Amino acid sequence: MELIISKLQELENLIITSGQKKVLTMDEVSKYTGLSKSYLYKLTSSKQIPFYKPNGKTIFFEREELENWLLQNRAKTTTEIDEEASTFVTLKKRR
Repeated sequence: MELIISKLQELENLIITSGQKKVLTMDEVSKYTGLSKSYLYKLTSSKQIPFYKPNGKTIFFEREELENWLLQNRAKTTTEIDEEASTFVTLKKRR
């Protein structure tokens, strides 16, 4: 019986992470992102993450919006920083 439950949980996780669902629940977002539910509640209450509350109670997230939110504030690589610095110095010398 435990094996069946374990396999069902694995299947559920695969569905969540494979992108099959467009709308995710709080539990699914927690599993998908690795963020705790309490932290997700904090983010929603401070309106720092996009979410929906169609019935005024249950919170839902759209996968695409969530992924865009997760990918914001990208950190540049050292190579990109070096290239920008080089370009800046080159342009500065021309003036």
